[in-house]
Amino acid sequence: MLDERKTAILRAVVQEYVATGQPVGSGHIAALPSVSVSAATVRNELVALEQEGYLAQPHTSVGRIPTDKGYRHFVDSITPQGQLAKDEATQIGEFFQSAHGRLEDLLRHTTTLLANVTHHTAVVVGPEVEATTVRAVHISRVTARTATVVVVLSNHNVENETIQISEDITDAHIADAVAHLSKVVVGHSLSDIESVPSTNDAHLDAVCFATASALARHRKDKPVFVGGAASLANAFDAVDVVRDVLATIEQQFVVVTLLQDLLDRGLSVAIGAEHGIQPLSACSVIVAPVVADGETIGSVGVLGPTRMDYPQALNTVEVVSEQLGRHISEGAA
Repeated sequence: MLDERKTAILRAVVQEYVATGQPVGSGHIAALPSVSVSAATVRNELVALEQEGYLAQPHTSVGRIPTDKGYRHFVDSITPQGQLAKDEATQIGEFFQSAHGRLEDLLRHTTTLLANVTHHTAVVVGPEVEATTVRAVHISRVTARTATVVVVLSNHNVENETIQISEDITDAHIADAVAHLSKVVVGHSLSDIESVPSTNDAHLDAVCFATASALARHRKDKPVFVGGAASLANAFDAVDVVRDVLATIEQQFVVVTLLQDLLDRGLSVAIGAEHGIQPLSACSVIVAPVVADGETIGSVGVLGPTRMDYPQALNTVEVVSEQLGRHISEGAA
């Protein structure tokens, strides 16, 4: 554990380095009102912090920069539930007040909002389709042999698929299939479509079976939206680091697994190698669950360099996740 003076000095180094991106010298730290000690004392403490692994000194500089361990101590010492800047709070509030429409659009626009406010890459993961309930089923003939199936879900998402039908299936058969499906699956999960009972009408059952088969592949869908990837490209000087990071976040499965793993471990911040994804070892991840009607239905996160404004990013992710969950709950009510 660091004593109060070392903690204050480390905090000052982190804040200055995040703000400027330049190694921090003892003279600058000693001049800060929050550090009421001499420059000589600061130099001694900086040496001690470096020896203990909280700081590092680039070979070409007399100043020091935080290590992952230093960032971790800084994050752990942050007072929880801080305040967002007024402009940022207003921007987020106005966004959710005016947001409406399909869940997919809400999640996509929330990702853009989060990226714009934090200036980091934002990730929003929505609920599995299977976890939601069916509100309505519609089937419309397109050609003699095709029809479009549209299922409206309780999370405001809409799933649609094209099914193949035989020419001897009439519009009346399709209408009866819609009535039958509506009777047995509305109010139930999408998985219930797979076990639609037979009607003993071959044509009607054929439409129901084709509908169930087409929608089955959506059961495990988890909508994932990533925004602000260009922010990462601007955050690193090394081309190979940028390439590895961008290639990794393009793999949506990896991103979803990463956020879920952090939530399962009870973490809201993973710094550098803490998250276990080697290509992202130069990055930190901040994540919060999205809770609607008392259930965790998704997650919100930002991905950026370890040199990030942790208080601002933490507060923003927390506020956005809370408001997104509340908005979804109110929309589904």
